[in-house]
Amino acid sequence: MQESKELALVTDMSTTIIFCEDVNDPEGPVCLPDGSWVITEMGRGIITHISADGKTRRKVAHTGRPNGLALDTNGDLWVAESKFPSLLRMDLSGAVTSLIKDCADLSFLWPNDICFGPDGAIYMTDSGVFLDDFEHIKPPKTAYDVSIDGRVFKIEPFNGECQVLDRGLRFANGIALAPGGKTLFVSETLTGNIYSYTLDGSEFHNGRQYFGNVMIKPPVQHRQVAGPDGMAFDVDGNLYVAVLAQGDITVLSPDGSIKTRYDIDGTFPTNVAFDRDVRNRILITEGSTNRLLMMELPSEGMPLYY
Repeated sequence: MQESKELALVTDMSTTIIFCEDVNDPEGPVCLPDGSWVITEMGRGIITHISADGKTRRKVAHTGRPNGLALDTNGDLWVAESKFPSLLRMDLSGAVTSLIKDCADLSFLWPNDICFGPDGAIYMTDSGVFLDDFEHIKPPKTAYDVSIDGRVFKIEPFNGECQVLDRGLRFANGIALAPGGKTLFVSETLTGNIYSYTLDGSEFHNGRQYFGNVMIKPPVQHRQVAGPDGMAFDVDGNLYVAVLAQGDITVLSPDGSIKTRYDIDGTFPTNVAFDRDVRNRILITEGSTNRLLMMELPSEGMPLYY
């Protein structure tokens, strides 16, 4: 990891606006075709549907502690549920129609984030530790001392077939596919690293490759959980990464170098997602202020796979 005063100062002070307040530990933003949003509120254990103007909301379902979300071509939501480790499929009324709890004889520990690939498969990170074990760490032990086996899974959504693509990550977290759909990216929170994986149809080549690091100083120096969380690509192949504790959205260029850092109003951004209607606008879930923020960017978001 490069650390320098120069990198620390590559910061864009773009203004964010408050889109919605009083969301409890928000995550998993998904923009629906009508411009409205669905998020998870981990602190309340619910999935929430928010109107396109941010003014009205309704509870879709209570699942325990939902984390990541993805939308399929039928308009159903897929939910990475972390408290009762599982991958759920539900419609927007909250009715659950599918539930997966394990993969290749491995029980899920902490399903975290998910995305669809161009092959129709779901790609999911599992942080690699039970939520209760991680949240109840007592001093002098810290999150950085805990044994963690972060995993990356490929799951066929309609028959449940599953592959373990990688394991041994130090808290696998955000996941995103680059433009073209042939490279998968995963964030490793406790190191600050972003890794890439080459996909070729149903095959998986070359294993884990180091891509870049988003930290100004190592995560452990923050004296709390710090590092990259959710991510999204723009059409130019730049990767926007929400960085916990550092309190910014760090943008990595296609070569993995730091392009810029966007300061935000808050210290714990958990995820990012591009708007469908205003393609250069990004929604940020922010946990320290329990708000959803909107920011306009110089590039448009990459359309997601469903």
